[in-house]
Amino acid sequence: MEIPLQRFLIFMAFSLCLHLNVGSVRSLCLEDQHLSLLKLKKTLIFDPALSIKLISWNSSTQCCSWPGVTCSGSGHVIGLDLSDEGISGGIDSSSSLFNLHHLQSLNLARNSFNGTRIPSGLGKLANLRHLNLSNSEFYGQIPIEISGLTRLVSLDFSIEDPYVDPYVLKLENPNLSMFVRNLTRLTELHLQGADLSAAGRKWCRALSSLPQLRVLNLADCFLAGPIDSSLAKLRSLSVIRLNGNNISAPVPEFLGNFSNLTLLDLKWCDLHGNFPAKILQLPTLQSLDISLNRLVHVFLPDFPENGSLQTLVLSETNISGMMPASIGNLKMLSTMELPGCNLRGSIPNSIGSLANLVLLDLSWNQLSGSIPSLSMLKNLTDLDLSYNNFSGQISSTNWENLSNLANLWLHDNLLEGTIPLSLFSLSSLKNALLANNRFSGQIDNFPVVSSSQLAELDLRSNRLTGSIPHSFFKLQGLQLLTLSFNNFSGTLELSIIQKLGNLSTLDLSYNNILVDDGFFGNNDFTSFPQLMELRLASCRLRKFPSLLKNQSMMLALDLSRNQIQGEIPNWISKLPLQWLNLSHNSLREVDASFRNFSSELILDLHSNQLQGDISHMLTLARYMDYSENRFSSVIPANIGNFLSNTLFFSISGNRFPGVIPESFCKGKQLQVLDLSNNSLSGTVPRCLIAMSQRNTSVDSNALGVLNLKRNNLTGTIPDVFSVDCALETLNLNGNLLQGKIPKSLANCKMLEVLDVGNNGINDSFPCWLSTISSLRVLVLRSNKFFRSIECPVSNETWPFLQIVDLASNKFSGKLPETFFETWTAIMVGKSGAPAKLDFLNYNIPFGSYYQDAVTVTSKNLQVELVKILTIFTSIDFSCNNFEGKILEVTGELTALYILNLSHNSLVGRIPSSLGNLHNLESLDLSSNNLSGNIPQQLGGLNFLSALNLSHNQLGGRIPKGSQIQTFTEDSFRDNKGLCGTPLKDCGSDVQPPSTVPSSKGKNSDNGTKIDWNLISVEVGFVFGLAIVILPLMFWKRWRIWYSTRVDSVLFRFFPRLNQRGRNHGRRAPRTQERRI
Repeated sequence: MEIPLQRFLIFMAFSLCLHLNVGSVRSLCLEDQHLSLLKLKKTLIFDPALSIKLISWNSSTQCCSWPGVTCSGSGHVIGLDLSDEGISGGIDSSSSLFNLHHLQSLNLARNSFNGTRIPSGLGKLANLRHLNLSNSEFYGQIPIEISGLTRLVSLDFSIEDPYVDPYVLKLENPNLSMFVRNLTRLTELHLQGADLSAAGRKWCRALSSLPQLRVLNLADCFLAGPIDSSLAKLRSLSVIRLNGNNISAPVPEFLGNFSNLTLLDLKWCDLHGNFPAKILQLPTLQSLDISLNRLVHVFLPDFPENGSLQTLVLSETNISGMMPASIGNLKMLSTMELPGCNLRGSIPNSIGSLANLVLLDLSWNQLSGSIPSLSMLKNLTDLDLSYNNFSGQISSTNWENLSNLANLWLHDNLLEGTIPLSLFSLSSLKNALLANNRFSGQIDNFPVVSSSQLAELDLRSNRLTGSIPHSFFKLQGLQLLTLSFNNFSGTLELSIIQKLGNLSTLDLSYNNILVDDGFFGNNDFTSFPQLMELRLASCRLRKFPSLLKNQSMMLALDLSRNQIQGEIPNWISKLPLQWLNLSHNSLREVDASFRNFSSELILDLHSNQLQGDISHMLTLARYMDYSENRFSSVIPANIGNFLSNTLFFSISGNRFPGVIPESFCKGKQLQVLDLSNNSLSGTVPRCLIAMSQRNTSVDSNALGVLNLKRNNLTGTIPDVFSVDCALETLNLNGNLLQGKIPKSLANCKMLEVLDVGNNGINDSFPCWLSTISSLRVLVLRSNKFFRSIECPVSNETWPFLQIVDLASNKFSGKLPETFFETWTAIMVGKSGAPAKLDFLNYNIPFGSYYQDAVTVTSKNLQVELVKILTIFTSIDFSCNNFEGKILEVTGELTALYILNLSHNSLVGRIPSSLGNLHNLESLDLSSNNLSGNIPQQLGGLNFLSALNLSHNQLGGRIPKGSQIQTFTEDSFRDNKGLCGTPLKDCGSDVQPPSTVPSSKGKNSDNGTKIDWNLISVEVGFVFGLAIVILPLMFWKRWRIWYSTRVDSVLFRFFPRLNQRGRNHGRRAPRTQERRI
């Protein structure tokens, strides 16, 4: 035992000596190295407050002990890390830095070299193996000298956010191929954000000379595709980042052969084609991001067990099929982002077994079914299943198990049942957005966790009932609380929000609640939260809430549809409001200081009882709606002085007399001007028409909507529409205008709505308007138009035309076959897919819009469509002198809802092709000279709710059908040869009448024959319907806002539209549904 002990002691002594010797070597610093570093410090400009390393360098200590400095055993500096030192300015190529010839690693990352060039002196550091200049604000050409550093193993010149950083590096001369030719030892190459466009499509071949490359980062490098097969030579690649380039090609299959691949990022590369499924099955793959490639098709394969995938980001790609149950095999998965991928079907239950999942985003898809139990996802922090079709309850998840859940987005689905109270007990939960679902029942009061972090709670647009739980107002961190559009009831005092010091948004609109001000006398409101947004629409308020007086940060205030009377108080103009809606109250006056609002204000005062001189109420707001009030004074001659900043101005539905002041034309920003439904007289100012000219000036806009309908305007329409006309809506209906349609109107290439009906215009059909391909609505009704509407053959048509009303003119000739063949908007496409449901409107900046309106005739009643559906279609040629036959091609207008050819001189048979019009709801062919049988195909029009074939020469048996049998004899009267239900029974031998038309003229005087029997039936129908509808309306009149009433009327007349979706809106700011 003695010998081994001696050996052990000798070994320990030797080790100690060696350790001491090494320590002494490390402390040595060669003099030239020491001086070079001190000189470098002296020449560098850096921020002492940011510096940790340079600030501590001094001559009294050995340089090898300085922070950021690494030395070799011989005392040479081999490593220098000056990252994050706040260095600014540049480095000269004669810098002492380049005297450190033994340097192997240099890191200057995250400094601010302020657009200076990378110093060419770096080429002197021949021993460099690692060079990092990332995010250091170098600029321009990467010097050729760096390509001579043949020992480089890693090179990082990347820019983290090239879209923000103004300094861009580039490889132009040398280009990428020349630059990397000698760098054969490179294992990591980071050039993110550098301009490599000079490499053209040969960048893959250039990289193929780097056989040892493992990490490749060329994101946002202006590269062009495709990814060449030469890249397949780099079999050692484990990280590939090519995101943000214009690859514009399919993903190559060979990427699935990279057995070492751990990360692949091809985000936003304009990829297309099928994504190779075997890439998703690579056992080594840990992260995949191919998001924002909308044309790439992804099929989710069967995932193998024990896969390595941790991050899967496929946002805004096109996923075929459903999510496989094998997704549950990805046990390592922590992030799954698949929003906007066209995913269908249900979520497999196996997703609930991914215990490592931290973020799950399946929003903006078409997923359906119930949400599986997620109780095992204890690490989950973010769950976004919004904008899908999920249904059922959410009680299958034990929400209390998700102790890390911070963000829950389940809004815009079809979820129902009660909201689990356990959600509100999660101390980690910050945002709970459950809006636009079908949750119902009462929310009971719940114990509030003292550590609750809940900041946003959005439960709007559900079916929740009962009282609003007071527990909501004990959530100390609450910043946003929106409960609008539910069935909450009871009384709520506003004083309850006093303890919510962080509250910035409160929305209680459109419930069954009564909001009580709850304050009396001189209350102290200084302890109340400073709100930015308060919405109390339809809350039965009788006065302005007192707490508003002390608000200094409020940007949006909605007190519409209440019972507030009297004067708008002066203190309201002291609020820094950007959006104010006081519509649908009983306000009569405004304080003199009302003009003091911000120039960015959106102001909606429509549907009140305001009267007197409007000049006292004008502001410099961006949006002003004074429509549907009781103003009756003359419009001030200087009104234009208040419109210098205004985009939208409406005084529609008042009693303004007098002429239209030309000062309106001072409103250089005006995009919408609505003076309709007043008593204005005189002529249309020429300058108003001239305001539609597009202007490149930043100080002016072009008028897009001009609505002067239902006034007493005289004269002609000014013929001054400029070549750059930007008008989209021109409505002059219901005036006393004469003359012709101005030819310059053809310059308005963006025009969608043209309504000059009910005037005295004496002109032929304006064929030259066919050059306006955007036209959707054309109304020439009740004028003195004459002659044929047949136009010369032209390639220009109205492909979007959906409403055509030429009724009550003196048009003659045959029906134009060319028109019926080219009005493609009235045809369902070959795929059978109808047009997307939307409304014609004019969009204005800051989220507002103007809703177009038009009057159509259906069931012998005039109906004003305050909202024009883009799928609504109508053709009305009634009360003219059209002759000839009804065209067979009419049957191709398969998207048609209303067809009225009555009171003309049409002859021949009713085409059987009309049976193809399966969307037709109203058909009026009365008062013509039509003959023959009624086609059997009309019996299959199941949506037909109005039919009038009376006063013709029709004969034979009335067709049988579930719908046609419901019409009364008024629909068929004065056709002597007709028989069958609802007329008299047919005999055994029924012959059609002669096809020779009667000599009796049906419309020789162009008058309109009134059938009082038919009118009495329709009036009876309307009153009968009102008996049922009116009690419902008045029972919930506080909740039925204007736009909803419009929808109900529209869908009552045209029930087929109700199957195509719903939308809410009016000429009002969309900010009612968005946060400011």
